[in-house]
Amino acid sequence: MRVLPHPGLRIDRGRRTARGLLGVLVGEGRWEREGDGGRRQRIVVEGVAWVVQSVGVDPSFFERVAERRGLVGELRREGIADERVLRAIERVPRHAFVPVESGGEAYVDGPLPIGRGQTISQPWIVARMTEALELGGGERVLEIGTGCGYQTAVLAELAREVFTIELEEVLGVAARERLGRLGYGNVEFWIGDGSGGWPEAAPFDAILAAAAPARIPPRLLDQLARGGRLCMPVGDDVRDQELVVVHKRSDGTLARTSLGGVRFVPFRAKPGS
Repeated sequence: MRVLPHPGLRIDRGRRTARGLLGVLVGEGRWEREGDGGRRQRIVVEGVAWVVQSVGVDPSFFERVAERRGLVGELRREGIADERVLRAIERVPRHAFVPVESGGEAYVDGPLPIGRGQTISQPWIVARMTEALELGGGERVLEIGTGCGYQTAVLAELAREVFTIELEEVLGVAARERLGRLGYGNVEFWIGDGSGGWPEAAPFDAILAAAAPARIPPRLLDQLARGGRLCMPVGDDVRDQELVVVHKRSDGTLARTSLGGVRFVPFRAKPGS
């Protein structure tokens, strides 16, 4: 495995404050209902421009806000109940993570190809898996399968620190650059085989994998902290996979729950590993 140094700074208080201000400026959408709509809209636009120029927040965060809000409404109707997860989904600009030719479908609730035989998971799956981890904000999370970095960004919105592993170097490097540009500085990257986890950084409060092995790798369970949760698809046949959550109790015993059938790419190990 090879660790990739992060290109940017950790998210500091100023960047977090800017994100909060942006939520007020573009997240609430109240200006459409104001009597003096033109003046209100101008204030919003000028405020966004100030945040972009002064703090360096990527413009993607202010684009296609209505579509993101619409997607969140759809996810809520489909049973996603954790409001923190829904707010994270609304904040992350999914269109910044998909190929240009798929940009028009960025906020459709479905998977999209990202190259190298991989896909970006449908938003409902991202939300459901994230919700299953029951993150409170102070966790250290391991992600197996960075892909384009979208799930990574959602986790980074909710956890203290994310450690993400990607087998495909092209995808891992691109995700690192993309997340750095978007200001996610609480993410560590590793290029390599994720089946063995990241022992040097263990234990983890939560583990999430975006590919399906025939069975859960024991080394991942070993790296899960007591009280922690693991969520991943399991099954050696793409037509017969289930989404599994494993809770490691305080005494070290494991409780396994199935969240139903899913379809993910197979878990791949590096040749010779």
